[in-house]
Amino acid sequence: MNDRPIHPFQRILVLAAAFWLIGASLVVGSSAAAAKESAPAASVPAAPDASSPPVPTEEDRRQLLDQLSLATGIPWYRLAAADQYHKVTRTSKKSTPPEMKGRYPLPEWIGLLNPNAEDTDPLSISLFGGVGRDGSGDGKAERMNDLDTLVAFISDMSAANGGAAQWNASLRRAFGEKGMNRIDQFARVYEANGRLDLNEHAFPVPLRSEYTYRGTWGASRGWGGRRIHEGTDIFAGYGVPARSTCYGIVEVKGWNNYGGWRIGIRDLNNVYHYYAHLSGFSKEVEVGTPVKPGQVVGWVGSSGYGKPGTSGKFPPHLHYGLYKDTGKTEWAFDPYPSLLRWEREERMRMKKMK
Repeated sequence: MNDRPIHPFQRILVLAAAFWLIGASLVVGSSAAAAKESAPAASVPAAPDASSPPVPTEEDRRQLLDQLSLATGIPWYRLAAADQYHKVTRTSKKSTPPEMKGRYPLPEWIGLLNPNAEDTDPLSISLFGGVGRDGSGDGKAERMNDLDTLVAFISDMSAANGGAAQWNASLRRAFGEKGMNRIDQFARVYEANGRLDLNEHAFPVPLRSEYTYRGTWGASRGWGGRRIHEGTDIFAGYGVPARSTCYGIVEVKGWNNYGGWRIGIRDLNNVYHYYAHLSGFSKEVEVGTPVKPGQVVGWVGSSGYGKPGTSGKFPPHLHYGLYKDTGKTEWAFDPYPSLLRWEREERMRMKKMK
């Protein structure tokens, strides 16, 4: 990068020389800024909302991850996985004050003793011990900028315990063994697909098959004791393919006395997708297998409500459930709205392909 223009904030590298990754992040920011300056002129876009930073593209994120990977020696997909897990487990409640929302509360971002609550100067923030960094190359460390928080997180995890060699130790200390397992799962999904934009979903059964479903969340269930229905039943014939709704990884596969032959898939938002009452599994999926939207993982059946092999106690259907995990707590939520949306989105994609 020596032949690129000198970053206007090069002085930060001198003051932060002890923190090699902070320096690396600034070089990355300089490269991004230089690339933008040398790009050919294009039509002027509409002015962004001044109240929030522009949303970076997946290409921007991947370019930054690749450069951070070179600086740290850690594969891009492992950096992406750890960053994603931190992001989805640091979500805020609606009642959270604005200064405490986001991945980093304001005092942590700018430094606890920083008197300037609106400080976005990377040098000033660093001097006050804040974690804020400039990852976008615009000379600002903005708490709601995805590229800035990415570099801040990688820097914090790498520098906290002595650099890239202590990356895993830093993650384990921050997230525990459960978090490390999730990060490993996310990394396998990113590595298998080779990209970051893995947000597409599919309906759990083929749209051309015959099926019916309605919202049954919270309905009573009697077998095995009084309980509520934590999911949506999609009624279809025996042998109709059950498909992955997301990019994710198979976490559980086997028998459950309630759900019969069931399979569980963990997605990149740390949501667990639960498929129950299957008649069998695809031979292509095992625990640890990365899956894609629309990939067949099993077939509709009527297994469950008894010992292994029990079947036929109810009409064939797919029980589909969703469970959100924040890293500390996990709860079920109604999948019906998501199913309606994914069904509509898939129909639209099918129309465009005609």
